Amino acid sequence: MAAFPGTLQTNEANLPPDNRLYPMRPLVLIVSLVAVAAVFSAEPETHWSLRPVNRPTVPTVRNEAFTIRNPVDAFILARLEKGGLSPAPEADRITLIRRVTFDLIGLPPTPAEVAAFLKDTSPTAYETLVERLLASPHYGEKWGRHWLDVVRYSESEGFEYDRHRSGAWRYRDYVIDAFNRDKPYDRFVLEQLAGDELDPHSDELQIAAGFNRLGPVRRNAGNQELAFSRNEVLTEMADAAGAVFLGLTVACARCHDHKFDGISLDDYYCFQSFWAATREHDVVKANLTVQAAWKANTDRIQAEIKKVQKALEGLTDDARIPLEEKVTELERSLPPALPAVSTVRNAERATVHVLKRGNTDKKGREVGPKLLEIGFAGKVAELPANAPNPRTILARAIIHPDNPLAARVMVNRIWQWHFGTGIVNTANDFGMNGGFPSHPELLDWLASEFMAPSKPTDGRLYAWSIKNLHRLIVLSSTYRQASAHPDAKAGLLKDPDHRLLWRFPRKRLTAEEVRDSMLIIAGRLNLLANGPSVALPVDKDLVKQLYTPSQWTVTPDRHEHDRRSVYLLAKRNLKLPFMEAFDQPDASTSCSRRESSTHALQSLELLNGTLANNLAESFADRLRREAGSDPKAQVQLAYRFAVGRPPTPRETELAIAFLKTQPLREFALAIFNLNAFLYVN
Repeated sequence: MAAFPGTLQTNEANLPPDNRLYPMRPLVLIVSLVAVAAVFSAEPETHWSLRPVNRPTVPTVRNEAFTIRNPVDAFILARLEKGGLSPAPEADRITLIRRVTFDLIGLPPTPAEVAAFLKDTSPTAYETLVERLLASPHYGEKWGRHWLDVVRYSESEGFEYDRHRSGAWRYRDYVIDAFNRDKPYDRFVLEQLAGDELDPHSDELQIAAGFNRLGPVRRNAGNQELAFSRNEVLTEMADAAGAVFLGLTVACARCHDHKFDGISLDDYYCFQSFWAATREHDVVKANLTVQAAWKANTDRIQAEIKKVQKALEGLTDDARIPLEEKVTELERSLPPALPAVSTVRNAERATVHVLKRGNTDKKGREVGPKLLEIGFAGKVAELPANAPNPRTILARAIIHPDNPLAARVMVNRIWQWHFGTGIVNTANDFGMNGGFPSHPELLDWLASEFMAPSKPTDGRLYAWSIKNLHRLIVLSSTYRQASAHPDAKAGLLKDPDHRLLWRFPRKRLTAEEVRDSMLIIAGRLNLLANGPSVALPVDKDLVKQLYTPSQWTVTPDRHEHDRRSVYLLAKRNLKLPFMEAFDQPDASTSCSRRESSTHALQSLELLNGTLANNLAESFADRLRREAGSDPKAQVQLAYRFAVGRPPTPRETELAIAFLKTQPLREFALAIFNLNAFLYVN
């Protein structure tokens, strides 16, 4: 067994001083090490995902026409040969630059970038392109968005009140920065589960621990069922950690023993007990004078609101209207929340009992923290209920090299986000009811490579590097395949779900990529990074459905409305219609894989929607400025902006004919509706 602290110490040495682990008190360190050391002593479970991660031998393959650029190709080709399939030829360079640019930074390549790539005849041109994209600050914006889906990131609490959480956006920026810096994944996990325990004085670690507050929260008015509400909070925290970091459906054991996986009812509440002392905490980033003035102003306006609301009692509908408008006006005049860090801290520990059928009125025995039997390869002693820094103990066990789930789950997520489907097609469920890996040896090889120290281009030596995983995948011949196959019929007959990757899977752009691409080709994308989220103008009927209209205050700076979509306000009870039409997920639950639907509302948004028509006007203006008045030049430039290539002769002919009868803005709108714009081959 690997020495427990080794991986963390190796990775920590490569982080800036402000990222070093906060020194643990000797007693805490001893409890932590003893708890984790006891985990990995028994025989492994029988289910494939619970067996130790072993590094398999890279297979030998026969197909000499397929270039084996790294072990990924050998594993993929060996499985294709076993299935009687052959890989597709390599994609052309225009397809490759558009594919990998969207994949790594979520934006289309510019015409100048495409031209430079086509002109570069060096044998390492593609590798140079990949390194440039991985070094781009936009990389974190793209890949941070993937992670935000999984952790169900939102800036409001959901349910009927949907209260805004001031400072929640700082967690979004933390995630983006972590991906940009290639923060080792084991450190990334540790900081999110237990950043406040590692260093209660570090803003960065406090923000990271905001992960524990991302779930929806029900705020009850009047008589509150405190035990029920507290259990709901603990349930959200435990269920999220199980799905996100372990790929296990621990939530199924909340009311009874898991029907498929080895998670008992007792196990579940012991796991939940790691958060028993965890309480929400907002660290206000303002001095006491400012806080006092803010409170006085807020209390004064709230008192006026209550006075008007009391006057509303018993009034008829007509008489209520002016007073209701007065309430809305007062709510809008409330001072904005003070800058704050939305995090957690350990306080008074709640007593955790095993609950029969999940009912807080049917309490069983009291439990302390204990790691799940499943996934941790052995029986673990239950810790004292008051064990110090419990989430640190949990996090260290999750990222321990002998835990088979953490690396497999994250490697599978990265693979899925590149190819559309994971090696395991149920990214949040590695249990008995989940999918079986299409390439189990490849999954284990990647997981072992992920955990092993490696040496990237910057010369540093560290493990758990996500960017190194990207390199393995996007530099492979498997990734560089064309999406068209000369014998597609045979492939579809033998592998209709395309699990074996005999060609590259065509992918629809995400909602964010569609919007951001429209903005950038229209010449309007505001690339300002980080900071408070942007609230866009929306239909008044949508705002009226909120608990109070003041919950949606449009950002006054119009230029801010053109920010990248990852910086838009994420509110649970109000989803932007354009984003919803293109399958942006509901933030109430973890989204392991986005759907990619096709329906009429998408066409209506792209043809009749306010956003599409507004940007089509800007796109037309840009074409006039940069291509002049020649229709052929305008068509050529429009295609290079939107799809990364010149139009075909037939496309040119049709476009010019269209422009003879229709204004340029209508042509620009048509470009937004091209399959070649909305899909990546």
